[in-house]
Amino acid sequence: MPDWEKRFRAPRVGLPEWAEDAPHRSLFVSNATGTFELYAWDRETGGQRQVTDRPNGTTSGTLSPDGEWIWWFSDTDGDEFGVWLRQPFAGPAGSDEPATPGLEPSYPTGLALGRDGTAVVGRSTDEDGSTVHVVEPGAQPREIYRHRESAGVGDLSHDGTLIAIEHTEHGDAMHSAIRVVRLDGTAVAELDDTKGGVAELGLSVMGFAPVDGDARLLVGHQRRGRWEPMVWDPLTGEETALAIDLPGDVGAEWFPDGAALLVSHSYQARSELWRYDLASARLSRVETPAGTISAAGARPDGTVEFLWSSAAEPPQVRSTSGRVVLDPPGFTAPGSVPVSDVWVDGPGGRVHALMQKPAGDGPFPTVFDIHGGPTWHDSDAFTAGTAAWVDHGFAVVRVNYRGSTGYGRAWTDALKHRVGLIELEDIAAVREWAVESGLADPARLVLAGGSWGGYLTLLGLGTQPDAWAVGLAAVPVADYVTAYHDEMEALKAMDRTLLGGTPEEVPERFAASSPLTYVDQVRAPVYISAGVNDPRCPIRQVENYVARLERRGAPHQVYRYDAGHGSLVVEERIKQLRQEIEFAQRHLRLPDPA
Repeated sequence: MPDWEKRFRAPRVGLPEWAEDAPHRSLFVSNATGTFELYAWDRETGGQRQVTDRPNGTTSGTLSPDGEWIWWFSDTDGDEFGVWLRQPFAGPAGSDEPATPGLEPSYPTGLALGRDGTAVVGRSTDEDGSTVHVVEPGAQPREIYRHRESAGVGDLSHDGTLIAIEHTEHGDAMHSAIRVVRLDGTAVAELDDTKGGVAELGLSVMGFAPVDGDARLLVGHQRRGRWEPMVWDPLTGEETALAIDLPGDVGAEWFPDGAALLVSHSYQARSELWRYDLASARLSRVETPAGTISAAGARPDGTVEFLWSSAAEPPQVRSTSGRVVLDPPGFTAPGSVPVSDVWVDGPGGRVHALMQKPAGDGPFPTVFDIHGGPTWHDSDAFTAGTAAWVDHGFAVVRVNYRGSTGYGRAWTDALKHRVGLIELEDIAAVREWAVESGLADPARLVLAGGSWGGYLTLLGLGTQPDAWAVGLAAVPVADYVTAYHDEMEALKAMDRTLLGGTPEEVPERFAASSPLTYVDQVRAPVYISAGVNDPRCPIRQVENYVARLERRGAPHQVYRYDAGHGSLVVEERIKQLRQEIEFAQRHLRLPDPA
């Protein structure tokens, strides 16, 4: 088995979640069977068991506060539309029952579980928009919130009396406000950084204090041009700023005693952890290796567990106690090459990119692997796909274009109206650097990505036809107008925010940002993979784009698979990447060195 396949097949585990009142009971995600599924773990006995077993995998689940129940979301073949089920922590597997009887299938928009068995369920459907229901033991679900714009459940207070709802009733899906309500839906308080009726600053719910009778809510805000936390008491209206002076984006969650915060700091594609004592306003470093912390949590004993990796080293679940918390069974994934930072002057400011390359001297055939989101960023984290390209003799460049997180609010919010075209300007600037520096062979440049990265791939092939030799687009937006009409309601709201209206209201903007507009200019061979059940980048709009390629006789290959927005099946992921690599090698006339 080549190393690149071993990196996918090696068993891995996510950061275990634990029950608040029974922290010895944990739930984690693993691909140990070849499909990502949920697993229960009793830390006292060491016993583990597989909770879910579905052809297309399961990753969305949580524990009740007492640790007695495992809740998991059941959709159909990755379409993200379904219902919550639950089963006893002790099992057996397959002993599932409806967790919220009386609620019809929907897209999930948050879930909070109370200590008395009450559940607060966020839902979204095309017909109803966003709704929030309270489900009390033995009672029918009670709707307490409804709005056409996007909204979801943020958290339920420790004593089960207050609910925090994130909403975008102002119409800007990129920037939420927060409303705290009682269980009957009556309003307690509103926190909204809207100005003049148009949201300019976003808020996010980070969680109620984990103490009975404590109404403090940890809130993320952007008032100083980046994400950072503050404490808000919705009962008194008091806001407490925190003395956390770190560059980049800052997130936080409570330590179990409510006296301190575990601070996560993301800056220039790396992340680190800090402890913030609320009484003394003292910030102290939590020692972690250099790289990326994908998730972290504070245990009742004061230790911190975290999921860490770097571009060169595979993920591990570690603890500040110095031990590896959870070791997956079987072999360990081979490492890869470290990442190097690149800074390039772009039309909107300095663009940060990450570069990995094989041994030897360039110029190399080079893959520009474009991240999705768009509100996300590439980091110094282990990526099996990137490592596979390096194994096959390619350099890989990943660009944190305008729209990416971690570089301040202005950078993230820069996309509006000229959607797609702005990101491609930044990618073009980095591409020019890659060629001029001698890293990249200008005749063997591959534009690739998934989701929003797949969208930018197709848009780039049409708007920059002379720049790219091959395009590889996974689960892309290909026909923006059709995608808008077919996608889930929450994404319609996001598109209205990004483009300033619907396709009927701003047709020129949708046309300018749609890959279908430029399909006749595409010269590079293009590989497209798409999930037939995808609610985010639906299949019909992909077929429209493919039909136009076929009409022209343009070189292309299409792979359709029975899943949603990507696959949770390891062999399926390997199959898709193998096809992409072979497609690129064939059209670039390259031998296979791997």
